Amino acid sequence: MIGTLINFAAIIAGTALGLLLRKGIPERMRETVMQGLGLCVLLIGVSGAIKTGDTMCVIVSMVVGGLLGSAVNIEHRLDQLGAFAERKLLNGRSDSTFAKGFVTASLVYCVGAMAIVGAMDSGLRGNHATLIAKSALDGVSAIFFASTMGAGVGLSAVAVLVYQGAIALLATWIAPILTNSIINEMSAVGSLLIIGIGLNMLYDKHIAVGNLLPAIFIPMAYVPLSTLF
Repeated sequence: MIGTLINFAAIIAGTALGLLLRKGIPERMRETVMQGLGLCVLLIGVSGAIKTGDTMCVIVSMVVGGLLGSAVNIEHRLDQLGAFAERKLLNGRSDSTFAKGFVTASLVYCVGAMAIVGAMDSGLRGNHATLIAKSALDGVSAIFFASTMGAGVGLSAVAVLVYQGAIALLATWIAPILTNSIINEMSAVGSLLIIGIGLNMLYDKHIAVGNLLPAIFIPMAYVPLSTLF
């Protein structure tokens, strides 16, 4: 858990610094920076998505994951969680970007190979190098996310703590399941979701990325089954 705790602290520290910077940035500049960050998020998503070795796996994952996520309405529940945290943490004060910051940062930080592989290395071998490197990246990005989307970005540290912590603690049991090919496809699917986040940041159209979250885990079933046929 050491690597995950470092990651947690880096996001909190980055958010705190970003909130300090936010006070001195006019609204017009924040909108421009948000658009720039949206483009950067798109770049991250595209660079990860093109690494897929099985396009059909990505398609099936998105369709099945979307059906499952929509049935549960994960997007709505995430928004409710963000709104609840906003009321509790901001003492009734309103911040229109709180929930957006929480959901956006949580997905960006939790989706990707570094989160999975780093947490597994941390849990299995006590090697925290990958998560420490990820912590540096997340901490820096948290500064910019928080400067435009506010305090909700800091709450994403809890999502990282739960997600990566669970993988680290259960690494002994899930390591045989998460082969390199499965992790690669999970990362590719997750990168598509990051593209959706980037588009949401750039345009008024809303892609329900939260409802597509189960798609990340579909390769865990698809890849082993595909080898049987």
